[in-house]
Amino acid sequence: MHAQLLDLDAFSGVEAEPPRVARYAVNEAMIRNWVEALDDRNPVYVDADAARATGREGIICPPAMISTWVMNGYRRWREVQARREAGETEDFAYSRLMSLLDEAGFTSVVATDVSQRYLRELRPGDRVTCFFTIDSVSPLKQTALGPGHFVTLNKRYVDGDGVLVAEEDFRLLRFRPANKDG
Repeated sequence: MHAQLLDLDAFSGVEAEPPRVARYAVNEAMIRNWVEALDDRNPVYVDADAARATGREGIICPPAMISTWVMNGYRRWREVQARREAGETEDFAYSRLMSLLDEAGFTSVVATDVSQRYLRELRPGDRVTCFFTIDSVSPLKQTALGPGHFVTLNKRYVDGDGVLVAEEDFRLLRFRPANKDG
């Protein structure tokens, strides 16, 4: 299949996959792991007294940590990779899009940029659900990595009451490495 013949416009604006519900509530242990890994020394993330001194009820979650709550984990990642290698497509738009790009030779991926907007701080006990939409798929672009398509996902994160807490635009490049024929 030639990349120029792919009908990728049909994916723009559609739900990418079913909503992802966090496997765990926001919790102090994961927050502590995050801030230690990043050497973030903001006391409002780990010290309840310091957080209360700023007018908060207690510790808060680092805003940039939002996507970690809805990550599927390595078992799911391995399952997706095995299905991808077997040529299987799951019954949702993002999986169909990735399969089309795979079939056209765009098998490599690199994240290119992310922007996040935070509307409310998360606290331990909050439950997060994320709704994914395929915002856009670019026409074929020539990049230094090789020809490819930029895929932009819009992610809407809500709390257990369905209140929007953050939004994210995440862009990746699915490309055919420059050293491969195609």
